[in-house]
Amino acid sequence: MITKRIVPCLDVRDGRVVKGKNFKGIQDVDNPVELAKFYNESGADELVFYDITASYEKRGIFIDVLKNVAREVFIPLTVGGGINSVEDFDAVLKAGADKVSVNSGAIKNPGLIKVAAEKYGNQCVVLSIDIKRVDGKYCVFSNGGRINTGIDAIEWAELGEKNGAGELVVNSIDTDGVRNGFDLELLKDISKNLSIPVVASGGAGNMEHFKDVFMLEGVDAGLAASIFHFKEIDIMDLKRYLEKNNIVVRI
Repeated sequence: MITKRIVPCLDVRDGRVVKGKNFKGIQDVDNPVELAKFYNESGADELVFYDITASYEKRGIFIDVLKNVAREVFIPLTVGGGINSVEDFDAVLKAGADKVSVNSGAIKNPGLIKVAAEKYGNQCVVLSIDIKRVDGKYCVFSNGGRINTGIDAIEWAELGEKNGAGELVVNSIDTDGVRNGFDLELLKDISKNLSIPVVASGGAGNMEHFKDVFMLEGVDAGLAASIFHFKEIDIMDLKRYLEKNNIVVRI
């Protein structure tokens, strides 16, 4: 049976970890290096590092911050934000990332996933999709949730897998920071069409929410930020809770 993964997420802006609600109302949280070190020692299975304004500001990712984070992390590290070319993949991997997450860059250049997967391997390529319901349709948003591309999210996820993405992160804008639970309807509709691992993101507020999302077939990991950042849920306590509920986790 596949072990379910608990993945804290560091959203970084101007060198600081921040958190918002529905991709808005951004507030300062902590130093990314110190927080990464904390999670490395707290039982997290992986860590995600997003430079959340890189695409919007049309610049490269904070390589210096990434290098400092990578020095403190000995669990798999996924990095995203401002990834627009194979050269960006190369720079991030050399700076210490294990996997590279691409979002807006793949929308602008759909061939990027295929080229990167062929060069670095499917396991290094993560397609991250920011999704919001618009008139009953799952729409893909770009530039940190600012622009509605009009692309159908399910079709985009399927194309990403076909092009070589080894993992999919589903970011629900509708549930982001609300803490009422992961977007189970969206995750079910997307994961049933895919064979690659799906990471659920957006909406975690308590331990039961992780149990609920891991009951869905195809969801391999749960990603969250504020509940971990503010020490509301201890990762090892969460894992023991999941284990008691017959969900396989690494302890």
